[in-house]
Amino acid sequence: MSARTAELSRRGFLTGSLLIAAGTVLTTGCSTDPTGASSSGAKTTLNVWYHAYGEAGTQQAVIRYATAFTKANPDIAVKVTWVPGDYSGKLNATLLTDAAPDVFEIGDFSEAMARRGQIAALDDVYGSARSDFNTNALGSVTVDGKLYGVKMIDDVIVLYYRKSALAKAGITPPTTFDGLAAAAKALTTKKGKGLFVGNDGIGDSPSNAVWSSGGDLVTADGKVAFGTAPALEAITALKRLHDDKSLLLGFTTDWWDPSAFTQGVVPMQWCGLWAMPAVQDALGDDFGVLPWPAFKAGGTPVVRVGGWTGCVNAKGGKVAAAKKFVQWLWVQQTDLQKDFAESYGFHVPPRTSVAATAKKLSEGTAKETVALAAKHGKHNPGTWDTAVSSTFNAAAAKIVAGQGDPAALLADAVTKAQSQIDKQLGR
Repeated sequence: MSARTAELSRRGFLTGSLLIAAGTVLTTGCSTDPTGASSSGAKTTLNVWYHAYGEAGTQQAVIRYATAFTKANPDIAVKVTWVPGDYSGKLNATLLTDAAPDVFEIGDFSEAMARRGQIAALDDVYGSARSDFNTNALGSVTVDGKLYGVKMIDDVIVLYYRKSALAKAGITPPTTFDGLAAAAKALTTKKGKGLFVGNDGIGDSPSNAVWSSGGDLVTADGKVAFGTAPALEAITALKRLHDDKSLLLGFTTDWWDPSAFTQGVVPMQWCGLWAMPAVQDALGDDFGVLPWPAFKAGGTPVVRVGGWTGCVNAKGGKVAAAKKFVQWLWVQQTDLQKDFAESYGFHVPPRTSVAATAKKLSEGTAKETVALAAKHGKHNPGTWDTAVSSTFNAAAAKIVAGQGDPAALLADAVTKAQSQIDKQLGR
């Protein structure tokens, strides 16, 4: 499952749009044009899209932010559109029409959108604050040296483990893949499995395997990089988890939900920082977090960093006003950035100074998770779209299932993925 799909699955639940005009909230339907902007005195109305976050209070928060922006900028009204279901599909389709939003968020950043001229470069929006954004936040939105979005939140994904379960089994938290596989097998009993990475038994594990071997998925210049011998060895090693029958499969919720872990179904689970409040409520301090372990000693531990990025429609005709909104909210308003990150689930503010002052992230396991992300964080490349990631994951799934020659399967995936990336880049 792609990170984008997981985000949408765990959060999608509401619909509707709201117009913020001179501090007034006017409810409208999803496809209804905003009303009331002319009476408010606003000269411009921005349509700002959000996917339907599942964390309670998020919709009210973005409405409150829009109201505050319009109060500070009464010439600009803001229509907040809350999009349920397949956000990515709806966004991509709407961007081809006159109804395209002026400002919108995206999950995994798309380099192709920048190269097609769909999103505007935002270097001028950052200003002097640029150096305060963490390396992943900048690197994930950079195309040919320009910044095409402002990261709103970092979603950090780590390996949760139950301290008491590992201690009872005499298992040290694993630091290599061999250690993880051995721990998962030892913790598997007649009552439950040792590890949950996703209902398909795959999840993020193939990309984690490549990174943990010291490799990468795609190079900065758009060359497929997951076809190396070390990457093949690491992906093939995932078969051990399946052969040992130590993976939980087909649970009632997927890896993005902590229920399998909090209910004691598994003692180890790949899941996000967003789930930590629920884990703490259920288990107290009887849990810890780890990066996906290095494939071998001296290898590269992995913490997946996803999240959401604010972008401006370069073809919408309201670029200046849209940039002003993005700059005001995601660069200038540090208190609102902190509120968005820690008041509705746990997320990491992309700005280093803001993350340092987020109280809920400044202690205990949450603080440890933030530190792991800073040290071991990896983000998907901008060319890692659904077509490319699906090609890679399909090959990995066959490899771990023993359905063909691993080298041939991966080589074929490299060829297909490169062709898809070349199309993205117009080569």
